[in-house]
Formats: sequence, C-alpha cells, structure tokens
Amino acid sequence: MTVPENTMIVAGKFYLLDGFLGCAMQSVTTGADETAEVVLSIEPAEYETDQTKTNDRASMTVGEDIYWDKNNKYFTLSATGIYAGKITSAADSNGVIWFKLAERPFPLRVSENVTKIADVESLSVSDANGLKAVATALNSVIDKLIAAGLMAEE
Repeated sequence: MTVPENTMIVAGKFYLLDGFLGCAMQSVTTGADETAEVVLSIEPAEYETDQTKTNDRASMTVGEDIYWDKNNKYFTLSATGIYAGKITSAADSNGVIWFKLAERPFPLRVSENVTKIADVESLSVSDANGLKAVATALNSVIDKLIAAGLMAEE
C-alpha cells in the first residue's frame, strides 16, 4: 500500500491505506514530497492490538463488533464507516484486545450522493414525490451493496 508523505508507519500497528485496513508488516517513514510502500496484512485472521479507544475498553467484550476510527487511528465500539471485525478476547487492563478482522473492512465509495428524506414521519401515500424519492434512494443503496458484493441479488 502507499504511505503518504510526512507519515510514520510502525510495524505491528493498524492503518487505513489505499482504502484497506490492515496491520503494517514493517516500519516506514516518509518525508515531505516523498511516498513509500508498505505491506499491510489484510487477511481475515485473528489479531492482537492495543489501538483501542480508552473510553470503550470496559465494554470491549467477546462478541462485540468494532469499527476503525480513521481520524484517531484506533478501534472503537462506535459505528463508523469502516467495520473492522469482532472481538474474540476482551480488553485487558492495558486495553489490549484480540479480534477477528472482517473480510472487507473498508468503506464503500459511492459515486453520487443520496439525499435523505428530511421528514419521514409526515410521508403518506398521497405524497407520491416523497415516496418515489424514498424508493429511488433505497434502490440505489441496494444496487451499491450488490455491486460491492455485500448483498446477494435473488
């Protein structure tokens, strides 16, 4: 994966690079106007990490879903756009967890924006434009999930 300029990668830590979440296999440091390559382990395997959100650690128990906070570079229980996996060993006193990395822990890229319907409580059968917009938006989301391989078409 490509390491952007002015970035320090530490072997054994998790990073989101080129749209992939994984564990760095070596350390790399880049300077101004310089990029480099790093190998990320992105295999859906069990990993150990201490990159956990401090406030979540007490609730990081076996079976909990975790997400990647790309801004703060840690795993959290708060849903983000990047589902990371499932905890297999609860956080210890140092915030270390074991987890199963999800097979596709990367965000979906959408080529167009979908506008949310602001007042869903007021929609009625007589509001054909609003209902059409809801159906159109829902169909668009379903098409994107199918195209990404996250949902099967019947």
